[in-house]
Amino acid sequence: MSAQSETLRQRLETRLAGRVGRLVLAFGELGLEVAAADYEPTLRVLRDAPELAFDQLIDLCGVDYSAYGDGWQGRRFAVVAHLLSLTHNWRLRVRVFAPDDDFPRLPSVTPLWASANWCEREAFDLFGIVFEGHEDLRRILTDYGFVGHPLRKDFPLAGHVEMRYDPEEGRVVYQPVSITPRETAPRVRRNARQETGSGETHD
Repeated sequence: MSAQSETLRQRLETRLAGRVGRLVLAFGELGLEVAAADYEPTLRVLRDAPELAFDQLIDLCGVDYSAYGDGWQGRRFAVVAHLLSLTHNWRLRVRVFAPDDDFPRLPSVTPLWASANWCEREAFDLFGIVFEGHEDLRRILTDYGFVGHPLRKDFPLAGHVEMRYDPEEGRVVYQPVSITPRETAPRVRRNARQETGSGETHD
């Protein structure tokens, strides 16, 4: 761990006493995990405390852990915020898990950073994570009539519905998907008999 990362770690543990769920160093940056109830208050401290001064939110994304690793036992949906301090020239990842897998909800951080606006809309659109307090939480990448959230691990590759322009009705219509799912990965067939270096074959 670099001296800068160690300084940041010490300041986080001191300033966020009792709120640090997990603090790890990965890929040269510190990652902080907090509980959902501490999410917005923690980010407010990270922004306002002069010894931390994370004045910019440079990214925010959703994550679906339902197919993560072998036997993942944790919550399904998480939000990861990437923060930057121009004053101290350091970065921090903050991860929080939504408490309810069936209806993932977390507080919006748009009152803290305006840049969270479109990021939270994207996480809502693609993962179905609801950000309470967001003033304009609507789809941003998919069509308003889109069914489902396409980056969820259980979303079908072909989707649920398809749309097309109907010249007789003079409008776009939605209909069930007409594409038959098929496997496009090439299959490798191996013979039961394998050749040896001598040219002989053995079962």
